[in-house]
Amino acid sequence: MKFLNDVHPQYDLTYNDTFMVPSRSAVASRTSVDLTTPDGIGTSIPLVVSNMTAVAGRRMAETVARRGGIAILPQDISQAAVNDMVGQVKRAHTVFETPITVQAGDAVATALSLLGKRSHGAAVVLEGDEPVGIVSLGDCQEVDRFARISEVMSQNITTASVDEDPRSVFDTITERHLTMVPMLDGGRLAGVLTRKGILRSTIYSPAVDPQGRLMVGGAVGINGDVRAKTAALLESGVDVIVVDTAHGHQEKMIEALPLVTAARDEFAARTGRRLQVVAGNVVSPAGVTDLVAAGADILKVGVGPGAMCTTRMMTGVGRPQFSAVLECAGAARESGAEVWADGGVKYPRDVALALAAGAASVMIGSWFAGTHESAGDLVLDSDGRAYKESFGMASARAVQNRTKQQSAFDRARSGLFEEGISHSRMYLDPARPGVEDLVDSIISGVRSSFTYAGADSIAQFRERAVVGVQSSAGYEEGRPRDTSW
Repeated sequence: MKFLNDVHPQYDLTYNDTFMVPSRSAVASRTSVDLTTPDGIGTSIPLVVSNMTAVAGRRMAETVARRGGIAILPQDISQAAVNDMVGQVKRAHTVFETPITVQAGDAVATALSLLGKRSHGAAVVLEGDEPVGIVSLGDCQEVDRFARISEVMSQNITTASVDEDPRSVFDTITERHLTMVPMLDGGRLAGVLTRKGILRSTIYSPAVDPQGRLMVGGAVGINGDVRAKTAALLESGVDVIVVDTAHGHQEKMIEALPLVTAARDEFAARTGRRLQVVAGNVVSPAGVTDLVAAGADILKVGVGPGAMCTTRMMTGVGRPQFSAVLECAGAARESGAEVWADGGVKYPRDVALALAAGAASVMIGSWFAGTHESAGDLVLDSDGRAYKESFGMASARAVQNRTKQQSAFDRARSGLFEEGISHSRMYLDPARPGVEDLVDSIISGVRSSFTYAGADSIAQFRERAVVGVQSSAGYEEGRPRDTSW
């Protein structure tokens, strides 16, 4: 990356402070851009879902992996829950979407509690294991919540075989104005295909492990028996280990990393597969150098830029994210490592700028919290607007989850030291209510950025991007208006 006119500012920059200048380009189409990440993870788009309890769960993990990214399961959930989630992600189909299913004899209330979990907008109704109908949100309106689903469902169900060409299924969906088509393997429901899902399957390549299964990561903290926790994560089947704490450049992290890498190396010797170890968070070249020396392959960069984080306001600690990524990425390259930009992205432009600064992938948390696939429950406010509850990982709520094994006294004392927002409403965007809708928007913008720079890969983009510094008025000039003058 080069600064415009070789002007290097004497102060740190946020994403809002920067813009990219177009260069002469031979890249004619966004579709010719290869977004395979250079960090050795195996993802085909540079998006990582942050290990936030309110965001990253099974639904999020399988949906994002199907489009080429990866989600990191939080460190605050039980190992039994992690095993269950990883198992379900690994069993999920790489093309067919996981359906919402209800039984014909279930109450309408059951369907209503499940329909907000995914973006299909409908559930497959089963009798035993056999699909017998489709029920949508509209079918459940203005009916008794205790009525049986069999009384309100549509019995005019169209199915397709798993062997059928997805393009043929797309034609069926379009011609018959269907929401989705259940895909059957013999008589067994194998998944569903939607119109958008079929289109996306031709645009994205799923992130898969060597066995062809969807990928998912897992996080571990720096307290307790770190090696045993890491070994358990590895045995569960995760594809990357993230060693996570708010202040990554500390002695406990440097002590924990060799324990993590020892468990990883033992696993690699036994299975033949060496997983990457990610550690953070840091914002300085010194932090990068020390954590790489301790065993990290990838560094998470970012202190304070997250939407749920109050660290900068509480402590004064942190760093503007563009400069943090730029300097840490340079230090990582010198050490043979990579960085993930963690936090501070609000628009597709921010993701592109993070990649220009040297990030291999960009972590997203709160931006994805307000989607059907996030881990929270869908709630309606007094105006009928749908939202999910979100909270920061240093908030009182997160601290309470993390310290639930401690005594009441110790939990109460820990609760005094929160640095994140404990409760925030993340409203679903009616135009983009699913995480795939947001991924489409982000990746479309990033691909266009690459064509403007004349780059067809992340490595080329890093070399060719020309970035300038702008005033707040310059940033405002680039924002579209949603109202007239």
